[in-house]
Amino acid sequence: MVRVLVVHDAELLRSALVELLRTDPALDVASTHSHPAAARRAGDGDGLGLDVRVVDVDCTAWRTDPGGGPGPDSDTGAGTGTGTPGGQSPALLVLATPDRPGLLRRALDEGALGLVDKNAPGTRLITAVHTVAKGERFLDASLAFALLDAPAPPLTRRELRVVDLAAQGEPIAEIAARLHLSRGTVRNYMASAIRKVGARNRMDAIRIVRDAGWA
Repeated sequence: MVRVLVVHDAELLRSALVELLRTDPALDVASTHSHPAAARRAGDGDGLGLDVRVVDVDCTAWRTDPGGGPGPDSDTGAGTGTGTPGGQSPALLVLATPDRPGLLRRALDEGALGLVDKNAPGTRLITAVHTVAKGERFLDASLAFALLDAPAPPLTRRELRVVDLAAQGEPIAEIAARLHLSRGTVRNYMASAIRKVGARNRMDAIRIVRDAGWA
């Protein structure tokens, strides 16, 4: 039995994905949303011995650093989404579209073992779940072509995360608390991001990063 956790912010879509996956009797499927506390449980399997996490690319769960240490938001080190049979962390399978190639590249850089096109048939998702559960990579052809044109983001993972949270309207103090950083450090990350993307200010940096598909 392959244990799967579906992470999606929209309840209707989350339920639809769960029902689709449950058509395969070999899959044991649960679900959650990407609220920070839920994301922490999704990251460590909540003690349930999960094999695969299925996460929408627009959710924040696959970009969250739950413990403040090395992980998807750190400037160094690999992400925690890549799983192998018998490994401690579940494999990360991201649902995406080819129109945001920068975000596809970021998902792979942060540990995604599989990328599935949201426009693919439902059977493709089931196949992908079984593939990554075995520790093998799965990449839809449509997304592979998009990745060929994807520019590498000039920002570190931590800088991207700061921009992500700023784009969601989070104030400096809240970003600092979420990432276990000082306010001065958050301001430095934002200033560095603005400089690297050639932006005029924070809002311009958010626009540039979003347009490039990096966040």
